[in-house]
Amino acid sequence: MNFKRNRDNEEPEINLIPMIDVLLVVLIFLMVTTTYSKFSELQINLPQAAGDTSKQKPHSITVSVDAAGNYAIDDKSMPFSNVSTMASQLKQAAGGSTDTVIIINADAKATHQSVINIMEAGREAGLTRITFATEKPQ
Repeated sequence: MNFKRNRDNEEPEINLIPMIDVLLVVLIFLMVTTTYSKFSELQINLPQAAGDTSKQKPHSITVSVDAAGNYAIDDKSMPFSNVSTMASQLKQAAGGSTDTVIIINADAKATHQSVINIMEAGREAGLTRITFATEKPQ
């Protein structure tokens, strides 16, 4: 007679499938609830750039804008009424040349809209070569 049971010979098993299922659910929950917006954490100080100066000096027009929104074309102050009048003044300063470069000297505290106004006026005047003046970081 066989009074021994087969239970003594069996080794215990650890089933990993339920644990993996739980970990995947936790991972999906974390991915869904996490916010990825880190734009508010950026500290931006403009303008500073390190770059080489160009060897060639093409004809250029310097357009300046300060933090208060006052514009100047080649160191001549001008009141800003709209983009079209600025475009006509840029055409006059270019002297009919379409190869003229517009150099934008914008204050670091100047609004983005004031810089876009200069770029839009340059586009209307047919002057598509635009660059920005910056200072080298200390």
